Amino acid sequence: MTNRNLRPKGNLVIDIEDVTKRYQMGEEIVQALRGVNLQIYRNEYVAIMGPSGSGKSTMMNMLGCLDTPTSGRYEFSGKSVSAMSDDELASIRNKEIGFVFQSFNLLPRSDSLHNVELPLIYAGISSDDRKVKAKDALGKVGLADRAGHKPNELSGGQRQRVAIARALVNNPSIILADEPTGALDTKTGEEIMEIFENLYDQGNTIIVVTHEEDVARHARRIVRLRDGLIESDKLVDEDVLAKQKQPA
Repeated sequence: MTNRNLRPKGNLVIDIEDVTKRYQMGEEIVQALRGVNLQIYRNEYVAIMGPSGSGKSTMMNMLGCLDTPTSGRYEFSGKSVSAMSDDELASIRNKEIGFVFQSFNLLPRSDSLHNVELPLIYAGISSDDRKVKAKDALGKVGLADRAGHKPNELSGGQRQRVAIARALVNNPSIILADEPTGALDTKTGEEIMEIFENLYDQGNTIIVVTHEEDVARHARRIVRLRDGLIESDKLVDEDVLAKQKQPA
């Protein structure tokens, strides 16, 4: 079996060099990241792991352009994030990065279709085009028949599928998922990870931030953080991955 990790990589999407992040907490200065180097290419499937306090949440905010480094260099698709204006950063967060959160972050009074449409509204896409794209995205996660349902009419797994469809609708450069199965039972969590697997197979770039080994082992590369530093960065052997997925 050919290890797909050895195939030619796509374009460099994320390039982080010697990045630090410090926070002022009262009189104390917290060093969340201490000189991190990381490169992620198009069509990689990466899990970022670490215990509480390791810096993985700070790393997620950095990768998602929700925060900027204290020092160091971060280039997104070849452009320096530190040099971007607020409008440019907002555009990246809306068009280039699809976010999936543990808590779903859906509008409770809006149906699935409208929730998926939201990034397109911010992008100025026409109403007719929005509906077509949103329906297509819902179809990709197996929820074409739930377009008119509100979040309280859906199961937890279905709500997370809507959130994934929303993340997909702008054809982003990467999908950034923060503990995507944290609010779900084990069986439903596995179903959600299967969706990420299919998206990866279709050419999407997936980054999952998690503390769960069961979630991370779906990835093709696992980056482990500890005390604000990268402790290890390893590829997952495809043959090992295939054995893990075999039923007991």
